[in-house]
Amino acid sequence: MGALLKSLILASALSALTVGANSLAVAQSASTLGSGGASGSSATGASGGSAAAGGTSASTLGAGATSTGPSGTSSSLGTGGSAAGGTKDRSSTKLHGNANNLHGMSKARAQDKGTWSDSKTKTKIHKGEVNTRTKSMAHEPGGPPVKSTTGISSGGQ
Repeated sequence: MGALLKSLILASALSALTVGANSLAVAQSASTLGSGGASGSSATGASGGSAAAGGTSASTLGAGATSTGPSGTSSSLGTGGSAAGGTKDRSSTKLHGNANNLHGMSKARAQDKGTWSDSKTKTKIHKGEVNTRTKSMAHEPGGPPVKSTTGISSGGQ
């Protein structure tokens, strides 16, 4: 999972840099990225996204991994998000789990009057399967919002 997570973080950073570099030419943008894989009784999955419009930006990321061996199942999940540049910025992350599953959700939204950026990521691990979905949107007044969605499902019994 280390290489997968590094690739996803690098891609998200490059996406954020690209959004920043193109902010003069593009009024609003949204991008998402995801990757996952399974091998034997192990599975990984990660998705993330960012959105930017009129000086506001929001990003979220979620990653999970699970593996089953002779001594049982081990799973891990991480998620987070951030928002900046608006007069109303908010972000939240929730993680829950029990012996059968883990799930987490991160939301981030930056808003300045009618201009806003929003990103949401949900990640779930259940029965040897990792599912993650990210949706990012950005809006400036005078036009429709731009949207990007990525969903990943890997593993399963």
